[in-house]
Amino acid sequence: MINQIILVGRLTKDPEIRYTADGAPVANITLAVSRNFRNAAGEIETDFVNCTVWRRTAENTANYCRKGSVVGVTGRIQTRSYENAERNRVYVTEVVADSVRFMSGKPRELVEQEH
Repeated sequence: MINQIILVGRLTKDPEIRYTADGAPVANITLAVSRNFRNAAGEIETDFVNCTVWRRTAENTANYCRKGSVVGVTGRIQTRSYENAERNRVYVTEVVADSVRFMSGKPRELVEQEH
């Protein structure tokens, strides 16, 4: 079986990093990815794809990317479900990233911090 995805898009907000109980870094990012065709109204629609990034890649993404950064993500689709506070079953589909490639330059605030 093959479960592989490649996406290139812009971050919709700054990466959110947290640490699991055993100390593993994990970041959640959302990519805005434009479709490669126009809809009936002649507009190009955008998909917003939730991605989860682990370990060193999560730390690097959180340190060097900001809202609007262009990144390339390779990974796999993963589905899961859980029961929310209202006892309803919630289904989640997300990309678990194997790698994140930074495709835009360093954000201005990071460059200014270095000087």
